[in-house]
Amino acid sequence: MNFFNHKISKILIHILFWTLFVFVSLFYFSDYYWAENPFLQYLSILVIIVYVNDFALLPYFEKKKWYTLYILIIALISFLATQLYCNVFAQCGCSVAKCLSDYVWQTIVPIIFFSFVWMLFRYLEKKDEVEEIQRKHTEMELKFLKSQINPHVLFNNLNTIYSYSLEKPAQVPELILMLSNNLKHVLYESNATFVPLEKELTFIDNYIAFQEIRTEGIKTITYQKSIVQFNYDIAPLLLITIIENAFKHSTIDTTIDIHISVENNVLECVCTNEFDATKIAAEEQIGLQNLKKRLELIYKDKYELHIEAKAKYRVTLKLQLT
Repeated sequence: MNFFNHKISKILIHILFWTLFVFVSLFYFSDYYWAENPFLQYLSILVIIVYVNDFALLPYFEKKKWYTLYILIIALISFLATQLYCNVFAQCGCSVAKCLSDYVWQTIVPIIFFSFVWMLFRYLEKKDEVEEIQRKHTEMELKFLKSQINPHVLFNNLNTIYSYSLEKPAQVPELILMLSNNLKHVLYESNATFVPLEKELTFIDNYIAFQEIRTEGIKTITYQKSIVQFNYDIAPLLLITIIENAFKHSTIDTTIDIHISVENNVLECVCTNEFDATKIAAEEQIGLQNLKKRLELIYKDKYELHIEAKAKYRVTLKLQLT
């Protein structure tokens, strides 16, 4: 889209310049130019010079970085074109110095102006190319980071279903339906940069329901939500990293507190659990490092992530929702 915008803008600039240039040349000096000076004949030569420079000389010398040589060649072309104008077209019979002082602007102004326009749009095109590369890199990195999250979550859910198929088979159909919904969210909906908050929270609800079954009699789960409106979007699979981390590293016979709230367009997710400091370092860091990378890529300056490892392990994430 930017490519076409640049092209249209460039064409309009060229048309406006030539219109203004001809107007000034013919009407500002109207008596002389119309009566004695064949300016319009020279204009065709000037257009050729400008666009040879625009399409051949400038791209070539810019690529080679031969800027000094380019300036010398342009100066030579301007000098020769001015002499051509004086001695062939206008036939003014004036000296070289007089010719340059009176007519060089007609050659040098278009060349300088369009050289500047070329460099400006070249800069904009390179900037767009860099942004496109960064965007693709960000998308690839996000997909990679999400791919590290998904298998682990689904693996835990499958283990839970397997256990229930042996101990409580009557509840297996409901668990399979919940897993199906989570698979749909992970495989299809989470491919987008943002998903509806309500769908993401449904995914969290199902995950916690699985964990309540898996940790029954081993851990106590306190899960609270304080959300008035769901008309927000959120990057998928962010909160699950914090919540899963709480289950993974919490100790036996302890309580895991999970609280998610939305107020004034800010989502806050707080997970608190007791932990064994000797076992948490390596594995815990991988998940949170991935989370920080995703937050930085997607939310930049619109998030706060605080981690406390004192008497209890507490992770607090605040996001500015859209």
